Amino acid sequence: MPSRVVVFDYGSGNLRSAQRAMERTGADVTVTSDPRAALEADGLVVPGVGAFSACMSSLLAAGGDRVIGRRLAGGRPVLGICVGLQVLFEQGVEQADTSAEDVATQGCGEWPGTVERLRAPVLPHMGWNTVRPPEDSRLFAGIGAGERFYFVHSYAVRTWEFEVGDQRIAPPRVTWAEHGEPFVAAVENGPLCATQFHPEKSGDAGARLLANWAATL
Repeated sequence: MPSRVVVFDYGSGNLRSAQRAMERTGADVTVTSDPRAALEADGLVVPGVGAFSACMSSLLAAGGDRVIGRRLAGGRPVLGICVGLQVLFEQGVEQADTSAEDVATQGCGEWPGTVERLRAPVLPHMGWNTVRPPEDSRLFAGIGAGERFYFVHSYAVRTWEFEVGDQRIAPPRVTWAEHGEPFVAAVENGPLCATQFHPEKSGDAGARLLANWAATL
């Protein structure tokens, strides 16, 4: 039986692109805003585009934060994409406009850390870029060094603040990329995985990454 995957529709994200990409892995994919379906699926994909604050507001309104939390409490896989990665952190700090102070928005808090504007000469960071995954990465298994993935963003997690005090617990696997400065490009943390780039738009490398994730369901 193929794995059942839900692409969560909370009003943000490239839903159909994510659906088609996941279907190519052989999964049975549904796009829905139904929290029960999202809870019961073998895998949940949480896409996201645009501003952190807007995505977080829409996610809360749809009950997505509770769905993510309940799935992770039961060890059920979740994959965040782009702003779907960002909202998993403690907060996002955005520039409201050129005259206003930065505005902080609380995230889901699954990981400590802040999403901030990249310090780079050109923004947004739009196009293809290489990444540096750890050697034991499952998401990037079989993907050659130097492969490029497609990014569209101006904000990112610039420092990794997660500490594991219990040595019996494996620390998260963090993948880095660089645009003006290093930033978090992907995280693998037990049932919770996320990418800052768009695997559904990243050609063969992105397809392999999604297949690797689907194989864990």
